[in-house]
Amino acid sequence: MNTSATRSDWVGRVIDGRFTLLKWLGGSASGDVFLTELRGPQPQKAAIKLIPADAADAEAYLATWVATTTLSHPHLMRLFHTGRCQINATRLLYAVMEYAEEDLSEILPERPLTPSEAREMLDPVLDALSYLHEKGFVHGHLKPSNIMVVDNVVKLSRGSLHGAGGLGKPLPESRVPAQRFYDAPEIATETISPAADVWSLGVTLVEALTQHPPVWDRTTNREPIVPESIPQPFADIARECLRSDPARRWTLSQVKGLLEPTPSLPNPRSKIDRTAPGKLGMTALIAAALVLLVVVAGLKLRSHHPEPSLPSGKQQPAPSIAALLPQSPAPRTQTSAGVAMKGAVAERVLPNVPRSASSTIQGKVKVRLRVTVDRSGAVSNVTFESPGPSKYFANLALQAARQWKFKPAQVDGHAVPSVWILRFQFGQPGTEVTPVEASP
Repeated sequence: MNTSATRSDWVGRVIDGRFTLLKWLGGSASGDVFLTELRGPQPQKAAIKLIPADAADAEAYLATWVATTTLSHPHLMRLFHTGRCQINATRLLYAVMEYAEEDLSEILPERPLTPSEAREMLDPVLDALSYLHEKGFVHGHLKPSNIMVVDNVVKLSRGSLHGAGGLGKPLPESRVPAQRFYDAPEIATETISPAADVWSLGVTLVEALTQHPPVWDRTTNREPIVPESIPQPFADIARECLRSDPARRWTLSQVKGLLEPTPSLPNPRSKIDRTAPGKLGMTALIAAALVLLVVVAGLKLRSHHPEPSLPSGKQQPAPSIAALLPQSPAPRTQTSAGVAMKGAVAERVLPNVPRSASSTIQGKVKVRLRVTVDRSGAVSNVTFESPGPSKYFANLALQAARQWKFKPAQVDGHAVPSVWILRFQFGQPGTEVTPVEASP
């Protein structure tokens, strides 16, 4: 496709009777991208990609677009429409996608990312790649120019996804040099696999932190050189992603594991030998604590408020136990001795979810947080019990939860710390939060 011709002649043309080419955004050997607009009560900017219909891989592009129409993830660019069209004598295929204000390749010429920025970039990229791999697809073109920002949300492009395994095909030799730094060494001779995305992730990470891809000679068997200046854990991630043998590369789960070590196991040295004793030890501690609490509560009941309605010599400990058991589903209320009284929510804050982000949700995105409240009713700590499938929505929930305020729980009339579970549920209509007090 002649770039100068598209710039001068095609701007202003209407594709398929509804998509006006407003501005030329860029192009490559595979096609050109223009700015267009989606009609409606609130017109929305979009990008339209045009590919010559007679190109060798044109039909493969169209088949992939059709096959991936139903893919939906908060960190994956949305695909709105696909089809065929013609401008003058040129027959074309087109795809209309979300429009991105900028991409990573526009930032790197000015400066490298800081380690914290690299982490913020990695989380959504890993989420989106994991989603694609689970659905049987490979991105195949991960690089800085395909890591985009839409309304402050990091998203991966989706212009040319590949089917993993059976649907994948080796890239044509003519396209290998154009992405020599980002393409895994095996794609010239093998079908594309998720491991190819892991390689591209390693190259992109090095470039994001240094402004340059790693030094690598494709003609040798040596692996790329990861600069010593790259801080941990990114240096280890890059090295493990850039193994020449795809079978030796890390998986996305291993990358996530290094970024977020799982703290849930009491002792990671032995999962087999220590699981049962650990559970028994915790059970014993809980049982001892409950016995102590019941004894203290019983002493207070006898010394301050004897129950005259009961026959002499008989006691009714059940109400005290029910009030003290933290796992009891019944709401905790003040007993006759004033042993414990639940707190309450004084001020709730809902996450500010951009419309462009909520519109990507299919069904519900659920996030569960554990909130520690101090004696004054202020939030002192927030941790994830279940972050859900999206780091983006998990972080929105986390930021909102930190701003909540509570009426403190009380024991014997004195304010005490408490723990709350906040269940956030994100959907296209809006966000819902269910607060449940776990213990005073």
